[in-house]
Amino acid sequence: MAAPAMLLPLVAAGLALCAALLWLRGRPAGPELVRGRVCVVVLGDLGRSPRMQYHALALAQHGHGVTLLGFLSTKPHSDILCNEKIHIVSISELKVLQVGPKIFQYITKVIAQAIQLFYTMLKVDRPSYILLQNPPGLPSIAVTWMVCLVRRSKLIIDWHNYGYTIMSLIHGKNHPLVQIAEWYEKLFGHLSDYNFCVTNAMKEDLQMNCNIKAITLYDKPASFFKETPLEIQHKLYMKLAKDYAPFKRGTDSIHPDVEKSAFTELDIRNGNVTQIKERPALLISSTSWTEDEDFSILLKALEDYEEYVNDGIKLPSLVCVITGKGPLKKHYNRLIDKMHFKHIQICTPWLEAEDYPVLLGSADLGVCLHKSSSGLDLPMKVVDMFGCCLPVCAVHFQCLHELVKHDENGLIFRDSNELAEQLKMLLLEFPTGESKLDMFRRNLRASKQLRWDESWEQTVLPVFRNN
Repeated sequence: MAAPAMLLPLVAAGLALCAALLWLRGRPAGPELVRGRVCVVVLGDLGRSPRMQYHALALAQHGHGVTLLGFLSTKPHSDILCNEKIHIVSISELKVLQVGPKIFQYITKVIAQAIQLFYTMLKVDRPSYILLQNPPGLPSIAVTWMVCLVRRSKLIIDWHNYGYTIMSLIHGKNHPLVQIAEWYEKLFGHLSDYNFCVTNAMKEDLQMNCNIKAITLYDKPASFFKETPLEIQHKLYMKLAKDYAPFKRGTDSIHPDVEKSAFTELDIRNGNVTQIKERPALLISSTSWTEDEDFSILLKALEDYEEYVNDGIKLPSLVCVITGKGPLKKHYNRLIDKMHFKHIQICTPWLEAEDYPVLLGSADLGVCLHKSSSGLDLPMKVVDMFGCCLPVCAVHFQCLHELVKHDENGLIFRDSNELAEQLKMLLLEFPTGESKLDMFRRNLRASKQLRWDESWEQTVLPVFRNN
């Protein structure tokens, strides 16, 4: 049976449910409305949804009670866990039923998620607003809209990207599921009360193609993304050295009063921390290990970099740290295991939420392989790197210019050859001498970037105050 035909009974059931919900809307809405309460919803891992965590913290800071609802696969930031105004409600991450055709498995999962989410949201304190992250929006946009009908709440969607464009990376643009997802996302997205999005390009696209009026809320770094003092760098290096060899000191003998990592040394007698003169350069990238990031570009560039060093060009050894979790991590780890470098070490840790900004603030250069599936969103990892005054090499896509200014705060590349040349140019004679890398860092320091709290107060807070 074709995909649309399989969905006809679901559409009929959905229409019947909508009619029932409209009838329910005229009846008492259950528990008394908790005035100003906001339910922040992510049909995904809360620990890997920093923007929604920041929303929750900002709302709590301005006196709103917050229900933060999503998966708890990884631990959210400690500021979330310690905030008395934020109540976390965990929902279980459902696995695909391994029976029948794949489309049947997918539809079954969507129906189960819809029932689970609807039931859970009817149990939480009745909110004035539901703030939903999209994507993933299937089935969460429809479910939260239905909950808003029943509970007389306002629906706010925060558009990070389009879910159907992410699906198209796997299935292709013409797949029936992708076409249905696009129709669904535009239809139910239009039923929201208010909308935020991450770029002006997305704001224009939402208006033009979906008739959705949105407010651009650029990602901005939280206050804890900043340059890391040497003493704190050293503590993190020593902590990571317990599990990851690239952070461990070399085999050279050291004084018993000196504690040494691969990058720093601590004089135990006076507490002074200094950088090691011949230290490697610390290169960092973060990823969710999905199809919209091609890490083979970085791996090929590192092979070229190794050849530069072997040819006698005066370049430092590299420690390349790629942080994150995701479906393609095992695939890339297998590729990394087959690579045999003399001057480069690669590790792929998952960092605690509190350690990630510290490592960014300690690094010498960031690399971003995010290539937007829609061409309309921006990589938050680059925002965080800039918050730490960390220069970035980023792969080109449509609206990247809204964030990365080529030759001012970083460099933009299109393939592995360009990236390899940029690494060579930026790290030549490292760490001594005046380099373009130093210039980029100075430019980032001088830019005095707006932080998340300030941006949120200017952009989002008026929506809640005026409504």
